[in-house]
Formats: sequence, structure tokens, C-alpha cells
Amino acid sequence: MTEKRNSFLKGAIILTAAGFLVKILGAVYRIPLAMMIKDEGMGLYQMAYPIYVTLLSVSTAGLPTAISKMVAGDVAVKRYRNAHRVFKVSLVVLTLVGAVLTVFLMLSARVLSEKVLGNPKAFYPLISISPAIFFVSIMSSFRGFFQGLQDMTPSAVSQVIEQVGRVVTVFVLATLLLPRGVEYAAAGAAFGPVVGSLAGLLLLMAVYRRRKRDLFDSLRAGSDAVLENPVHIAWRLFAFAIPITLGGLIIPVMNLADAAIVTRRLQDAGFSVIRATELYGQLTGMAAPLINLPAVMTMSMAASLVPAVSEAVALKNARMVAARAETGVRVTFIFALPAAMGLFVLAEPVSVLLYKNPQAGIPLSILSWGIIFLALQQTTTGLLQGVGKTAIPVRNLAVGAVFKVFINYTLTAVPGINIKGAALGTVVGYLVSSLLNFVSAMKWTGMALDLNRMIVKPSLATAVMGGAVYYCYEAMRAAGAGNSAATLASVGLGAFIYPLLLLAAGGLGEEELSLIPGGSRIIRWLQKMGAIRR
Repeated sequence: MTEKRNSFLKGAIILTAAGFLVKILGAVYRIPLAMMIKDEGMGLYQMAYPIYVTLLSVSTAGLPTAISKMVAGDVAVKRYRNAHRVFKVSLVVLTLVGAVLTVFLMLSARVLSEKVLGNPKAFYPLISISPAIFFVSIMSSFRGFFQGLQDMTPSAVSQVIEQVGRVVTVFVLATLLLPRGVEYAAAGAAFGPVVGSLAGLLLLMAVYRRRKRDLFDSLRAGSDAVLENPVHIAWRLFAFAIPITLGGLIIPVMNLADAAIVTRRLQDAGFSVIRATELYGQLTGMAAPLINLPAVMTMSMAASLVPAVSEAVALKNARMVAARAETGVRVTFIFALPAAMGLFVLAEPVSVLLYKNPQAGIPLSILSWGIIFLALQQTTTGLLQGVGKTAIPVRNLAVGAVFKVFINYTLTAVPGINIKGAALGTVVGYLVSSLLNFVSAMKWTGMALDLNRMIVKPSLATAVMGGAVYYCYEAMRAAGAGNSAATLASVGLGAFIYPLLLLAAGGLGEEELSLIPGGSRIIRWLQKMGAIRR
């Protein structure tokens, strides 16, 4: 039963491992890139991203999740041929959508850069990044299919290949184009996602081709009496995907609002155009990627929960639905709380270590607390999508977005607050939406609310860890150690003592320990000692 119940955690950890590698590569390449193209170049680079991600979300936010859910539901009742038909229909749909959106961005890049972003130099990164929408859209259909089969390995490997292609391209083109101007260097960097997505797509196509024989053996063994009409499949895909797509659009739209509002409101506060762009670059190009790194675990958790919960729903197993929901939320808090505390305590040292820019620590210290609420929002969204309540996360995220935009617009123009207002708006936005999601997830999954094990014990372990990390850093600096050595040692100490503190507090069980290498041996030993719950 334990193996069956925790199977989705194995999928989550595969995606998490790949996701962390991808995020580390993403964070690492931004460091020399920021040094190369400076704050203004990073600002231009980041200005193109909200528009790109907004359009990309139209094709990839809802349909891959819909594919995953529909395939998982068919596979659970052995309708393998219909599951494959879902994939083929979705592949055609996503190819068409990706092509239309790519052409749209190319044709509207000039207007968007001048009228929306207020910086004509942003035209070059927008044109450069637009073809990535087409390749990512096609790639998403393959990922949704494999995830629906609860096989996360192809998606994980393709993510790594995609990021490697992106990083290599970013540096090659940014270096070659920098002599022509910072806007051309930013455009060269923005072409990285195009090469990366093409590489990831080719890998997934190769995996699909290699596994075709095994796949068709399963199709012949299916219990399908009648295959679903392709038109009906398309209708079901869109019916399920549209609410998810709307929800997926909200975060990019929120980021787009930041691109349009934050720099203008900073100028209203008295900052020059260049300085406002620099502050925006610190917030979105330096602090935000660090916040998104811990969220890799919960993004992977959400991706695994959708087919896992959908399977339990298809089997009409309410106990399995509740158990998987409770495990997902508990693991979310266990990972998110220490990540938030660590970045809060070491905001400035980490910014100096990574970017040689202590000012980036100002928005980072505020954004760090958003990790908790972003993580919870992602996990609970996966739960609600798994039980078919796709509209609820959209509504809740929209409410959070209203809070974010209001706070950003109001506080960013205050000279003494400036960029800190935008960071606070992001945290509050995720706080509101995540709490609303959590209440809804409890209602529709039937999960039990174990405050002591979910929140209290991880919070106590996190608080003690935060104090230890702080004093370790201060003591090493007082002893003459450099910032890099003190920061890395403090991070290492926190990573070492947190699981020990959590284990001592009784906050770790088999589900959590199974996520670490050698976890099964640790579980058996601790069970013999009576130290963990069976």
C-alpha cells in the first residue's frame, strides 16, 4: 500500500532532480550574463520574458495538464488506445496554436516594445525569443503524454537538454553581439530558449520513436471497445484546459504588469529610466530566479499529483485521493519553510556571492517569504486540477493578482519603499491565492488537516535552523572569513541540521524519507529504533 500510495512521489523526485539542475544552470548562467550585459541588459532581457511567457501560457499552461489528466484516466481503466488518440489529437492542436502565437509575437513586437514596455530597445529580444513558443508548444504535448503515463523520466531529461542548449546559446550569442550594443546582446541571450526548446523536442521525439514498439503492444492489450471521436477529444481537451490556461496566464500577466507598472512607478518616485530599469532587473533578473529555485519541488509535485489524483478519482478511491493530497501538502511545507528562512537570513550574503551586488538582497529578503505561499499555491492547484476543479485555482489566483497589482502600484511610487513595494506585492498576492486554494483543496480532496505535523513541527525546526545559520555566518565573518566561505558554510549547516531537527521533532515519516538517496535503508533502521511512524 505504501509503495502504491507514494508512487507519485517518485515521479515528483525525478522531476525535482531535473528541475533543480535546470534551475541551478539557470541561476548560474545569469551571474556572468549579468556581469556581461549589466543591469540595463538584464532589464531588457527580462522585459521580453513576461510577454513571451504570457503567450506561451496560452498554449502550454492548460493543454499539457489536460493531456496528462485525460491519459491517466484512460490508462487507469485500461483504455490504452484512447489514451494514445488523446496524445495524437493534442499534438495537432498544440502545433497549430504554437505556430499562430509565434507569428503574432513577431508581428506585434514593435508595438509591444514601444507602447507596452516603454522601451524601444526591447523589440530585439522580443523578436529573438518568439520562435521558442512554437517548439515549446509541440514539446509540451509529448511531456503531457508521458506524464499521463506517470513516466516522468522523458520530461525530466528533456528539461535538462533544453536548459543546456539555452545556456550555451545565451553565452555564445551574447558575447558575439555585445560589441553592437546592449540591446543586441540581450536579443542574443533571448534566442537561447529557441535553441533549447528545439533540442528538448528532438530528444522527446527520439524517446517516443524508440518506445513505439512497447507502446503499441500496450495499445493492442487495451480494453477499448469504442474509440473516442477526435472532435470530442479536442472538445474535452479545451473544456479542461481553458480554466487552467486562464490560471496559467494570470502569473505571466502579473509579471507583465510588473514590467509595465514597476519601472514607470519607480520613475514617478524620482528614479531615472536607467536606474528604474536596473532596479527592475535586480527584482526580476536576480532575486526572482532564486525564489523560483525552491519552488521546483512543488512544481514537480503538482505535475505528479495531477495524474496521480486523476487515477485515484478514476478508480473511485476517495481514501487514495485524500492520502495523496495530505502527503503532497506536508512535503510542500517541509521543503518550502527552510528555503524561505534560509534566503531571508542570507539575502544580502547570497546576492553578493552570486551577483556581486548587495542591493539585490533588498528585494530578495522580502521575496523569500513568498516561497512558502508560491509552493502551497502550486501544490494545491495540482490537487484541484486532479479532482477536476480547474476553475477554483483560477479564481483564487485572480484575487491574489488584484492584491499584487494594487500594492505594486501604490507602494513602488513611494521613494522610501520603491522596489521593496513590488516585492511585497508579490508575496501578498501568493499569500492570498494559496490560502484560498488550501481551503478549497481540503474540501474537495477530503484530506485531513494535521496542523502539528504539517506546519508546527516544520516551523519549529525551521526557526532553530534559521538562528543557527545566522549565527554561523556572523561568527565566521567576525573570525575573518570571506563572504563566500561564510555563506556556503552557513548554507551547508542549515541543510545538515534541518532534517535532523525535523526528525527529532517527529515531523518526518516514510513518505518524506523516501525522497532522499538511501531513504529505504534509513526508514528500515529508524523503524527498528521506533523513531518514525509506520
